[in-house]
Amino acid sequence: MSESGAPSSATENWLVDDRVVLLDQISVFLENRPGSLAAAAAVLAEAGTNLRALSIAETERFGIARLIADDTEQALATLQQAGFTSRVNKVFGIQVPDRPGGLAHLLQVFDGHVNVEYMYADLKGVGSNSLMIMKLEPVDEAVRLLVQAGLY
Repeated sequence: MSESGAPSSATENWLVDDRVVLLDQISVFLENRPGSLAAAAAVLAEAGTNLRALSIAETERFGIARLIADDTEQALATLQQAGFTSRVNKVFGIQVPDRPGGLAHLLQVFDGHVNVEYMYADLKGVGSNSLMIMKLEPVDEAVRLLVQAGLY
């Protein structure tokens, strides 16, 4: 927390009480070859960056590591200085009860109005809840539906 008591980062906010938060996610483009993910992880480790969530997707020629870091600006600068093509975009962090049907209930909130472009789980969870990281489009409609459902 900052001196004012406000969260000093989206990740800190995510780890406290909010059921839904908008997070900065870093996408790192990696060569699809052995060692490229290890190299990116080593660069972040040397900079003291802690990862809160991580997802890897691959295509024939390259991979994409999507991550939530404890300090987005530092992580992005570190990766870019090391030569990794990276960018930041907004994703939702949504707490989901860790029980059968928890995710199904959340997805029903969107009821065909919002596309889930991708989704992955965080590395730790929040209390007894899982935390799902979700890229949702359109964002304004996702926010409206989350507010309407009393989640945001």
